[in-house]
Amino acid sequence: MRQSINSKRIAIVAVVIVLLFWLIGWYWSLSPDTFDVRQRLKQNSPVENPTNIAGYTLTTTMIDVSETLLDKPGGYLSNDITPPGIFLDNMPAWEFGALEMVRDLALSMRKDFSRSQSQSIENPYLTKAHPKFNMDHKSWALPSSESSYSDGIELLKKYRDELANTRNTDSQFYTRADNLREWLKQVEKRLGSYSQRLSASVGSARLNTDLAGDSNAKQSSPVASQRVVKTSWWKLDDNFYEARGATWALLHFLKAVEIEFYDVLEDKNALVSLQQIIRELEATQQSVFSPMILNGSGFGMLANHSLVMANYISRANAALIELSELLNQG
Repeated sequence: MRQSINSKRIAIVAVVIVLLFWLIGWYWSLSPDTFDVRQRLKQNSPVENPTNIAGYTLTTTMIDVSETLLDKPGGYLSNDITPPGIFLDNMPAWEFGALEMVRDLALSMRKDFSRSQSQSIENPYLTKAHPKFNMDHKSWALPSSESSYSDGIELLKKYRDELANTRNTDSQFYTRADNLREWLKQVEKRLGSYSQRLSASVGSARLNTDLAGDSNAKQSSPVASQRVVKTSWWKLDDNFYEARGATWALLHFLKAVEIEFYDVLEDKNALVSLQQIIRELEATQQSVFSPMILNGSGFGMLANHSLVMANYISRANAALIELSELLNQG
C-alpha cells in the first residue's frame, strides 16, 4: 500500500513538472511584438532631435533589436542546456533568423555606412562589434553567446554616442544611396534563400540554374540538370520561425532606414517602394492561430504556412530588387 502511494506521488509530481515546463516553454516561445521605431527613439534618446543625427536612428534600432534577443521572456534560448529551454526549437530558430539580419547589418555598418570611400579607415567600434555578433549562437560558455552579443551592443552604443557628439569627427555615418544599396544586396540574397527553403515545403522539381546558362562558366562539382527539392518534415517549423525572426528584425531596420534615408529616397522616387516592402514584411508578423505549423500540399485541404510566408517574402524581395535599381539610377 505504501509503495503504491509513493508511486502515485511520484507520478503526480512528474505530471506537475511536465505541465510547468510546458507552460513556461509556451510562454517563452511567444514571438516579441513589433515596436514603433520613431516612438521608441523619442522615449529613450537622451539627445534632442535624434532623427536629425545621421546614423543615430538605424544604430539605435539595431541596438534595440539586439537587446530584444537577450531580454525577451526566457532570455536568449539558443544555447540553453537545461529544461525547458533545451526542449524548445521554434524560438531558437526565430532568434537565429533575427541574429542573421543583425550580423548582415553589422557588416554593412562596418564596411559601408561608416566609411566615406573604399580607402577610408574603418571605425574602431564597429570593427570590434562586428565579430562579437558572429560568435557561435549556441555557445554557452567561455564566452557565452549572450556575453559576446552584449559586448557588441555596448560597442554600438559607444559608436552611437560619438555620432551624437558633433565635436567628434572620428565616427561618421553616411546616408548615401550607394551605401544603402550595398546592404540591400545582402538582404536580397538572404530573403531569396528563405523564400526557396519555405517553398520547398511541398517539394518541387527544379532545373539547375546555378551557372545562369553561361556555357563557359564552371562549378567545383557537377550536379544533375534537374532535381527534386523537399524540406524535411522535421525542419518545416524551424524554417518558418527562422524566416519569421529574420523578417521581424528586417522590418524594424527598414523602418529606421525610412527615417534615416528619407531625403535620399525622396530624391530617387523610391520612398513608396520602401513603404510597400515594409507593408509586406508587416504581413509576415501576423498571429499564427494554429497550434502547429501546417504543411498542406499546395491546393490541398489544409493550409500551408510555409507557402504563405514564402509568398510575403518573395513579394518583399521583388520590391527590394526594384528599390535597389531605383537607388542605382542617377
